[in-house]
Amino acid sequence: MKTLQASARPAARAWLAVVVMAASPLLVSAGDLSATYRGKPVPFGQGRAHTEVRTDAAGKAVAVSIVFSEQALAGLPGAAMAPAYVLRMPAKGPRTVVDHVVINWEAAGHPPPKVYDVPHFDFHFYLAKRAETLKINFKNENESADPGQQPPAELLPAGYILPPGTAVPKMGVHAINTQAAEFQQQPFTATLIYGYYNQKQTFIEPMVALSFLQSKPAFSAPLARPARYSKAGSYPGGYRVSYHPDSKSYEVALTEFQ
Repeated sequence: MKTLQASARPAARAWLAVVVMAASPLLVSAGDLSATYRGKPVPFGQGRAHTEVRTDAAGKAVAVSIVFSEQALAGLPGAAMAPAYVLRMPAKGPRTVVDHVVINWEAAGHPPPKVYDVPHFDFHFYLAKRAETLKINFKNENESADPGQQPPAELLPAGYILPPGTAVPKMGVHAINTQAAEFQQQPFTATLIYGYYNQKQTFIEPMVALSFLQSKPAFSAPLARPARYSKAGSYPGGYRVSYHPDSKSYEVALTEFQ
C-alpha cells in the first residue's frame, strides 16, 4: 500500500501542475492563439457562403474572408433579380472594422461599358452598420460628382478617383483605381474599389469576374491605402481571391491587417 501511495504522489503533482498552468493568464497568453472564426452560412446560388476571421499566434485578426462553396457559382439568377446576399460576421473572435458583408451578383455587369459589363460579383466589406447602409439614398447615380459626396483627398488612396455615375442606393459612391489593369486595355479579372457616403468611407470592395473565379485562381495583390480612415481600427494591406481544391470552395479575403 505504501508503494502505491508513493507512486501516486508524482502523478498527483503532475496533474496539479497542469491545472496551475492552465489557470495562469500569463502562460495562457503565451500560447498559440491562432484560430479561424466562422460566421453563420447563408444560401448562395446552389451552395452556401459564410464569413471568416483569422487570427495570428497573438490572437490578432489578420484576415477577413468570404468563403463560398463551388456550387455557389451554379444556379445564379438573371440580371432582373439582382439579389444581395447579406453575411454577418462571426459571433465569436476578435472584432474588426468590418461590420458585415454583402455579396452582389451582377449577371450582366454594370458601367463603364467594355470594362465592368461582364458577369461578376461585388464583394462589399462594409465598415458601417447594416442599419446605416440601408438609409443611404441618392436622387440619381450622378450624385457621386456632387461636392458633398467627394471625400477629402486623404481618404482616397493614390490613383483613385470618384467619377460620376457611381452613386448606388444602400451602398454609397464608388472610387476606382485609374491604374488598374482593366483601365489599361486588359480584361477585367479582379479589382479593388473603395466606397464612401457623405464624405466618409463605407466599404472596401473586391470586385471579381465570374470567368476569373471559374478559372480557380490563386491570386493576391497589395491594396492601396489612404493616408487616413474615417473609422479607427486595423485595416488591410492586401486582398486575395483563391480556390481551395481540398474543400472545393472559393475565398475572397482582405489580408495583412495593420
